[in-house]
Amino acid sequence: MRTPLATLACTALALAALAPASPAQRRAGSIYDPSQGPSGLIAEKTAFRRGDILTVVIAESQNVKNQEASDLSRATNLNYKLNLFDVKPDAFNVLPKLDADSADGFIGSANYEKSGAFNARLAAVVVDALPNGNLVVSGRREIRIDDETKLIEFTGIVRRWDIRADNTVQSELVANAEIVYRGCGPMTDSTKRYGLGGWLHRAIAWVWPF
Repeated sequence: MRTPLATLACTALALAALAPASPAQRRAGSIYDPSQGPSGLIAEKTAFRRGDILTVVIAESQNVKNQEASDLSRATNLNYKLNLFDVKPDAFNVLPKLDADSADGFIGSANYEKSGAFNARLAAVVVDALPNGNLVVSGRREIRIDDETKLIEFTGIVRRWDIRADNTVQSELVANAEIVYRGCGPMTDSTKRYGLGGWLHRAIAWVWPF
């Protein structure tokens, strides 16, 4: 007959067997770690439902070049003269002579070039899942250094098939993407004109013809 002490020892051993193994007790080389949460080994690791998080890799660049040229020239020469009229030779002496020259020319050219680049990484949250499987994402990151604040905001619609295995998506593949980058602080203020000075500068630039 088993004593109460033996029964208690068996129960303790059974509970210890059911408890998750500690990192020290886990067998070396095991690919399963119970401490990593309830997701299974073959569970979906990319964002696919509301509340999931994915990383947006922002790599935007623009190179715009437009060149136009026009050349217009026009010339007119008018010179009428009556050399012989035998019926009445002096009939046209009272009329003035008509001699006219006209020339007009226009040459114009325009050249416009602009380039820019913006690179960043931002974690965005899935705020809605559309019936066709597309995901509406929104992300925001605010960085503060001393008195300077930089803010990055991103919104758009992501197609699930464009999400990579590492749960990232390129910004160029996001539909209706809206990227906002703005800052505030002493460094940002030093590059702008505010108040009466800014208004006066814009007024002079608008009125001054040269």
